[in-house]
Amino acid sequence: MPIARGYAATDASKPLTPFTFERRNPNPDDVVIDIKFAGICHSDIHTVRNEWKNAVYPIVPGHEIAGIVSAVGSAVTKFKVGDRVGVGCFVDSCIGCAERDLDREQYMPGLAGTYNDFEADRKTRTQGGYSDSIVVREGYVMSIPDNLPLDASAPLLCAGITLYSPLRHWNAGPGKKVAIVGMGGLGHMGVKLGAAMGADITVLSQSLSKKEDGLKLGAKEYYATNDPETFTKLAGTFDLIICTVSAEIDWNAYLGLLKVDGSFVVVGAPENPIPVHAFSIIPGRKSISGSMIGSIKETQEMLDFCGEHNIVSEIEKINIQQVNEAYERVLKSDVRYRFVIDIASLAA
Repeated sequence: MPIARGYAATDASKPLTPFTFERRNPNPDDVVIDIKFAGICHSDIHTVRNEWKNAVYPIVPGHEIAGIVSAVGSAVTKFKVGDRVGVGCFVDSCIGCAERDLDREQYMPGLAGTYNDFEADRKTRTQGGYSDSIVVREGYVMSIPDNLPLDASAPLLCAGITLYSPLRHWNAGPGKKVAIVGMGGLGHMGVKLGAAMGADITVLSQSLSKKEDGLKLGAKEYYATNDPETFTKLAGTFDLIICTVSAEIDWNAYLGLLKVDGSFVVVGAPENPIPVHAFSIIPGRKSISGSMIGSIKETQEMLDFCGEHNIVSEIEKINIQQVNEAYERVLKSDVRYRFVIDIASLAA
């Protein structure tokens, strides 16, 4: 079996350390990828520290993967050696279903996560992108447009699609006023993508410290949520609010910012239940919804859209030996706006 090298978590309380492991032998429908870059997602931290209580060690994290095809199976038709490709949050789907749901597969039973999960055989553990190679079924590999740099494209495979999907689903575009709550790794992608779709984008952030960045990336307005006047001034303003933060917020106050028939969409994952008063939603026929990544079909659509509009993530590139320090900085919001690991540093 092919040998891969990477960094893994072996315990919730220990730092990630170098790790050598076996990848599965490629099947005829598999693509073998030399990983060049891997983004760091906050969910990587939640998982390896067992904050979601589902960790099975050892874990090689990473589901924002950009690389180059190094080999293809005999049945592969979409890719060839040398192609620029990406792998996102899952490597199989609809396992056990009568047929694959191409449009909603991320919500169907049997999703196989890129790490801390099982392959389709439900026996082989999946390991992620903090490593030098990966073997993935052709249908779960995506093409990265030639005009986009690979390093800054890696976060599109999670952060990008996490914002693209709700923006598309709730019809963000010309004439729509959209607020993005949080100006971090997810939020800055919402600003870029929403602006490219033609929506009128406002950032709602705890402070004005990133206002210059937000306006530069495409927001028309930027408000501090630590100022109570913000909620008075913007009452009844937005068609759509996408909340990217996991911190505790005043949900009822934010719902007051929606227009009649407005939607508040949660893509962050707060630890505690969402406390909402019935009369925050009843009078305006408002809705609270959730959204999770996107299908492979929609993710490829997002990548093509980014290629057309020259959209990538704002990144800070690091060597893999800095990963534990990067985790601590993510928790302090000390990155603008996504860490990306240069996998070539594994050889150092």
